[in-house]
Amino acid sequence: MAQEIERKFLISGDGWKSGIESSARLQQGYLSTSAKATVRVRIYDDSEAVLTLKGRPEGISRAEFEYAIPLEDARELMEIAKPNIVEKRRHKVPFEAHVWEVDVFEGQHEGLIVAEVEMRSADEHVALPSWIGREVSEDDRYANASLSRNPGIPD
Repeated sequence: MAQEIERKFLISGDGWKSGIESSARLQQGYLSTSAKATVRVRIYDDSEAVLTLKGRPEGISRAEFEYAIPLEDARELMEIAKPNIVEKRRHKVPFEAHVWEVDVFEGQHEGLIVAEVEMRSADEHVALPSWIGREVSEDDRYANASLSRNPGIPD
């Protein structure tokens, strides 16, 4: 089974900016956010798209299946997903053995910046950069699916 194992943190300061390796603009629409699964369409830089199915989180792990889809299909699905859309710029920032994904949210979540790190196992050691703030891995308010339903920045 495909599995996503990730930790999520708020950002403390601008130290991450000097390490940016690449960036992309992401638009993601949520077609379903039930208790059992999430179905999301994501468009990268208005040039490629994926459909993602995620299972219910169990701690920092969950089943995840992702499939490339035609861009035109993704645009149609994005229309169906409205208003449950999240827009952000994702920056890849290498630090020690991992590549962090720093999401700078736009639109209704402007001002929110979250860093995620994917791991190979739930007990893998991850070195935390100095710019990492409070961990929100298991705080559902910071899940993108929750953000798609709730404008603003969680308290």
